[in-house]
Amino acid sequence: MKSAVVLACALFSTAAFAQSANFETMKAGTYRADPAHTQVVFSVLHFGFTNFYGIFSGASGTLQLNPAQLADSKLDMSIPMESLTTTVSVLTRELKGEQWFDVTKFPTATFVSRKIVVTGSASAQITGDLTLHGVTKSEVFALHLVGAGVNPLSKVYTVGFEASGTIRRGDFGVKIDLPAVGDDVMLRIAGAFEARQ
Repeated sequence: MKSAVVLACALFSTAAFAQSANFETMKAGTYRADPAHTQVVFSVLHFGFTNFYGIFSGASGTLQLNPAQLADSKLDMSIPMESLTTTVSVLTRELKGEQWFDVTKFPTATFVSRKIVVTGSASAQITGDLTLHGVTKSEVFALHLVGAGVNPLSKVYTVGFEASGTIRRGDFGVKIDLPAVGDDVMLRIAGAFEARQ
């Protein structure tokens, strides 16, 4: 065990972590979503007392990245709805059921970008079609570049982003317990993308 710790320390002490802090220094190309490091965290106001949190994982998709003309970039993502989890097992089962997300009938949520507007050296607004619960709506998310570089473990060039935004669940036909449980759903998305080899 001690030798493994020493090896890990040696590895990370010499590793070059993500350095890029702006779009211009990223590498152009086609990327695939890293499902192990891409999560969608959601929160909704619960009876006016607290914001209740849950998470989706296991994303798949592609990013066509053109840093020189970011507006020409394209994002296409899918999230398996079965991956939904919360800290309350009974609630997790309810949310997957017919009255809420009905994951058997609607197993996948998707987002396909239509427009990207640069708002800073490492920030942008991304507009796209979000399909959830069988309904497609145009939604806008604020995007922030976290970093880019060669992952010291996988040795693969990787870019990482965070995105945030708010959607209304009622717009997607998920209206149970409104308004006691809030309509506004805040989303925070961590996305990691690996360059295709």
